[in-house]
Amino acid sequence: MTAPNDHDIHVLNSLIETTIDSADGYREAAKETDKPNYRSLFEARSFERQQVAADLQGTVRNLGGEPEDDGSILAKAHRAFLDVKHALLRDEQAVVNSVENGEDFIKAKFETALEDSAVSATTRETIRRAYTTVKDGHDQMRDLKHSLEGQKDADGRLYPQ
Repeated sequence: MTAPNDHDIHVLNSLIETTIDSADGYREAAKETDKPNYRSLFEARSFERQQVAADLQGTVRNLGGEPEDDGSILAKAHRAFLDVKHALLRDEQAVVNSVENGEDFIKAKFETALEDSAVSATTRETIRRAYTTVKDGHDQMRDLKHSLEGQKDADGRLYPQ
């Protein structure tokens, strides 16, 4: 027999795991960049994602569940790969591209959760509020990626910012 909140808890825990991955990814990106303005941006987004995860964790507790408190193993492996890639390339574009790819993933995951007809209306509203923050981060990183793509010299290197 399943409890009435099991599906909501499962969906929220999946979002929590992805949001923690996102916060960790931003923290790593802040370490990887040499640009102070990017570092500040990535650190702010990391903190923001930690807050989103904490809010979702509180909802899981209110539903009687045990919230996720760690990211996924796959995301940790992906970040290790990106660390190596960035060390080899020394390219700000690689860091921003990585962050933007992660943003595409988290945005899609929240959109799928919002479309889940089995999620209760109250949980859907919680997800919608979190999605607003996630979408803002996605859009900002998308815009940053596109602005960098337009700032390369004749050899394909980024102009300093």
